[in-house]
Amino acid sequence: MAVGKVLRFDETRGYGFIAPDSGGEDVFLHANDLRDEKYLIRPGVAVEFDLEEGERGLKASSVRVLDRTPRRPAVAKTVEARFAGKTATGEDDDGLCDVLSGDEFRNELTELLIDEVPSLTGSQIALIRQRITRLAQTHGWVES
Repeated sequence: MAVGKVLRFDETRGYGFIAPDSGGEDVFLHANDLRDEKYLIRPGVAVEFDLEEGERGLKASSVRVLDRTPRRPAVAKTVEARFAGKTATGEDDDGLCDVLSGDEFRNELTELLIDEVPSLTGSQIALIRQRITRLAQTHGWVES
């Protein structure tokens, strides 16, 4: 069996690509070849798979997620909870918006970007953080 990381996966269309740890060309991945649930297949997830020659190149089959533990704390859930009027623990909030320090905001934003788009480079993350932080400061969402 080969091992690699999911590069991208479109859950709606049911396909994506894996970058093999051994190098070489990316491997096509189809939802019909998953041994786990589709929702577990996200960019950056380590998987084990059999290699087959498909009609258009290499194809993965019998794809299985290797590590089901989260890579990082669920920052996205914390952010979503804030917008839903709840604290990160799920308790009702007082309806007021939390104003974060610049460092808190940048840390949460960085974790969210890495979790959602692991293919971003460090310089891309830095640029996105800078522009979104500036926007947040102009609206008073973040302390200056």
